[in-house]
Amino acid sequence: MAEVSVLDVLLHGEPVGTLTHVGQDRVLFAFNERYINDPQRPVLGLGFKDELGNLITDFRTTQTRLLPFFSNLLPEGHMRTYLAERAGVKPQREFFLLWALGQDLPGAITVQAGEGQAWPSDRDEGAPDDEHPGDREDALRFSLAGVQLKFSAINEQRGGLTIPARGVGGDWIIKLPSPQFERVPENEYAMMTLARQVGIDVPPVALVDLDAIRHLPPRIAEFECQALAVRRFDRQEDGTPVHIEDFAQVFGVYPEAKYSRGSARHIARVLAAEGGDADLAEFIRRLTFSTLIGNGDMHLKNWSLIYPDRRQAALAPAYDLVSTVPYIRGETAALKYSRTKSFQRFTEDELSHLAAKAMLPEALVLSTARETVARFHERWHAEKAHLPLTATIVRAIDAHLETLPIA
Repeated sequence: MAEVSVLDVLLHGEPVGTLTHVGQDRVLFAFNERYINDPQRPVLGLGFKDELGNLITDFRTTQTRLLPFFSNLLPEGHMRTYLAERAGVKPQREFFLLWALGQDLPGAITVQAGEGQAWPSDRDEGAPDDEHPGDREDALRFSLAGVQLKFSAINEQRGGLTIPARGVGGDWIIKLPSPQFERVPENEYAMMTLARQVGIDVPPVALVDLDAIRHLPPRIAEFECQALAVRRFDRQEDGTPVHIEDFAQVFGVYPEAKYSRGSARHIARVLAAEGGDADLAEFIRRLTFSTLIGNGDMHLKNWSLIYPDRRQAALAPAYDLVSTVPYIRGETAALKYSRTKSFQRFTEDELSHLAAKAMLPEALVLSTARETVARFHERWHAEKAHLPLTATIVRAIDAHLETLPIA
């Protein structure tokens, strides 16, 4: 490939910096002078600020991978492999994968080739070249970060959903069934619905038949169950992007460290510094709810900040709320609360410890947790027979609740 390639990084459609590939798979990121000198600049990410709130402008060179902030914009796992095959690049070569997917990323970031830059015509050695011709537009049809297959889709006026021809402008995320775990879309739909009833901020969700989604890849269209459609909260009604960042980006850690390089207490400390009491109450409400349903997968990438005014951070709406106890043995959360990951040790004493260490108002923390438990019991007992859950999943959640002192 070309010895030097340049990608422009845009935020809300305006250039803020460049990613430069300088050979041997080394990549440099730099902000442009206009962004640096703008006192009203929109926030790209909290991790780009120092302890005094000043913009950091000196970054280390990375090799093969990008800086964690940009690496976390890319899909993980099977989705990354699938999209890399479509683009004709190796999954680990993040500069070129970001180049291929840069028009449909989470939040208000887009990445495009710099002036005079062309997609390299020569292929990665060892990249697949028979089934997929390395078509960036084909890869771009399906982007968005995550492990489970998630596609950006348009909700058409005449009903049904369609994958955008080029992946740009999708206002819904389609999450597909898992071949390993039973009824995950229905599980997530039920937990998101229950969360809304408990008072948690969640985007609109719907279960859709796969045959109502046009342009799915043939192998995916063969599933015989439903998919989950989630309205993108990083898009306004008119399609205007709203900037977001997940907490792996905030803390500057790569996706594979999303379970180990942070805690609920660390997230709470950021919210205490950047947000208000409403954000703190919503955080405790969501943390308590996830414990009650046995969601062992609320890692750093499943918590996000949103920037409605481009500068002030707030806790983004909830997503990926799934009861994992029917699928995965173990009674632990993805992240430590304050001192422990154990669901059973999520007690008022643990919440008091979290409040003290994160400098949160203890009365707000405890009253929010108690209110959430009460609301959860009321809605769970009223709705569990009516939600699209199998008897196996309901029994698993009921058994889990019996083990929780806070419940």
